Amino acid sequence: MAAEKSTSTCISSPAEMSQIGEDAGAYKVSKKQFYSFLSAIPAGAFIALAFIFYTTTQTDAAGAPWGLTKLVGGLVFSVGVIMVVVCGSELFTSSTMTLVARAAGRISTLQMLRNWAVVYCGNFIGSVFIAFVVWFAGQTMAANGQWGLTILNTAQHKIHHSWFEAFNLGILCNIMVCIAVWMSYAGKTLTDKAFIMILPIGLFVSSGFEHSVANMFMIPLGIITAHFSGPEFWQAIGLNPEQYADLDVYHFIVKNLIPVTLGNIIGGGVCIALYQWYTNRPH
Repeated sequence: MAAEKSTSTCISSPAEMSQIGEDAGAYKVSKKQFYSFLSAIPAGAFIALAFIFYTTTQTDAAGAPWGLTKLVGGLVFSVGVIMVVVCGSELFTSSTMTLVARAAGRISTLQMLRNWAVVYCGNFIGSVFIAFVVWFAGQTMAANGQWGLTILNTAQHKIHHSWFEAFNLGILCNIMVCIAVWMSYAGKTLTDKAFIMILPIGLFVSSGFEHSVANMFMIPLGIITAHFSGPEFWQAIGLNPEQYADLDVYHFIVKNLIPVTLGNIIGGGVCIALYQWYTNRPH
């Protein structure tokens, strides 16, 4: 009995986590959406910054074991989600968990969808802003252009999934993102919350799952790099820009962003949030 009491003071129980998730969803949707929009911009930027970190770890790493390289990239990417959670920013992928507040009858469907749209737009602005800053900073020429080549190859890979593959990769991604955020509800300290999210985020990134907000940075930067880089960039990497001609807005939206977003909603909102809330709340 003493051990149970001690444990309960260290972490929140699954039932308490379900209540935290419900309360968080109701709060996010019920507050003024202008503030949700403002909170969503840095969230998109945080995820973009994490992808910059990821890209740096993958650049010029051909001699390293593939799995180990991906593991390192996944672990460093987790800083993006940690920044989002600690700073209270609004990230679309975790905002899908507001489905629990809708299921509890505390918000309406219209309120929920409006919040999703507002956060999604804010995330897009934050992500693209960082993409342009990176471009104007000349970062794509780092490592003699190899950094930019990593961007090109990663972005092009993302638009070559079939629609159904991208959808399922979106489900898998947000299962991991939202289980990371959901488990952070159990933490009582900053260290608890940050540490518990590292491996789930590392799993999704290293495995190549698809995150809609991360792609709002990576693919637009790939498009910019493919179509606006000067001759010195192409000479440095020894490739022809025609090899990346398919990096365009159509392929970004239709082949990646739409199916990945839908998959993210199912993975995070249904597979994690609704399921965890329904099974663990008091009945």
